[in-house]
Amino acid sequence: MRNAMNIYKRKDGRFEGRIPLGYDDKGRIKYKYLYSKSLSELKEKMLCAYADTGSSAQNACNKTFKELCCEWLASAKLRVKHSSYCCYEKLINKHIIPYFENIGYSELTTPVINSFAEHKMKCGKSNGFGGLSAKSVHDILVVMRSMAKYAEQEYGCRNPMRNISMPKSESKETAVFNKDERGRLQGYLLNNLTDSNFGILLTMYSGLRIGELCALTWTDIDFENGVVHITKALQRVPDKSCKGKTTIAITSPKSKSSVRDIPLPSFMLDILNRKKRSGGYILSGSGKPVEVRTMQNRFKAVLKECGIRSANFHLLRHTYATVCIESGFDAKTVSELLGHSNVNITLNRYVHSSMDMKKKCVARLNLVA
Repeated sequence: MRNAMNIYKRKDGRFEGRIPLGYDDKGRIKYKYLYSKSLSELKEKMLCAYADTGSSAQNACNKTFKELCCEWLASAKLRVKHSSYCCYEKLINKHIIPYFENIGYSELTTPVINSFAEHKMKCGKSNGFGGLSAKSVHDILVVMRSMAKYAEQEYGCRNPMRNISMPKSESKETAVFNKDERGRLQGYLLNNLTDSNFGILLTMYSGLRIGELCALTWTDIDFENGVVHITKALQRVPDKSCKGKTTIAITSPKSKSSVRDIPLPSFMLDILNRKKRSGGYILSGSGKPVEVRTMQNRFKAVLKECGIRSANFHLLRHTYATVCIESGFDAKTVSELLGHSNVNITLNRYVHSSMDMKKKCVARLNLVA
């Protein structure tokens, strides 16, 4: 069954709805049919009927949680990127199945799932010493929520994840590079313009993800229109042919909105024209890409050379977003430049207001005339 609530309008003008009641002896879904002249009234009837049949829906699924995990994982493989599938597979095999190995799906309740989350927070690490972060437990529960939704849609089962509260992690303020740090970093890069250093400079003025930068080739640069085309990303993924090993893969970017064109400032285009090659990866100048970890290490070495605090490469992306906003860019434009699916992600995670910016904003306030 693909849809747990089926409603359609009959030829006589009435609305008909059906809800699942469980399975008959042959494994076929049994339905209860409800009718009404008003669509809103029918929906109310159906909601009441769902509440009355909740316990029978729970008993309808005779599968184990492990079986549903494997089913859901197989369906996910058809619709997500290989890297995402590998992530789901790891969470399920490492954390979820070992804990719920012999539990029937109908046995899952809010207390059982909350106990699981608490267990992972206290002693969920592989070595048994210490618990997982709230973010890691959140990711595990998100996978379980998706599996529960699958069971609800496919078999009409009660959704045990409906009332689960996700663990909250304290959001840490990201200290972006300040004006002095940006000046020192930019000066060093311009005076030592190796391929890797050029990549760092390019990221400062484009906000690229490190995987997008490592996958960038000279053919991705549109010199005529002054833009860089982002259509792929580099990452390490589990090797299908050799268990336990990983391999480099050039994949599609993080999401559909990550496929984008980023206009570049004129001075960056001038540098690009001077360094222009006929082909190959921008960071290596050859047909072999530079790995993400290698680029991360090179970036930290540059920061040390400049006397700047150690930071993750991703901080350049946060800094780019903040500088864009400080320069008067509207939030929608910044969101599209970064390849975010919506503006809220940009504003909540990537834009960091400095004290100078706050003071400038407050200075615009005047007494009411």
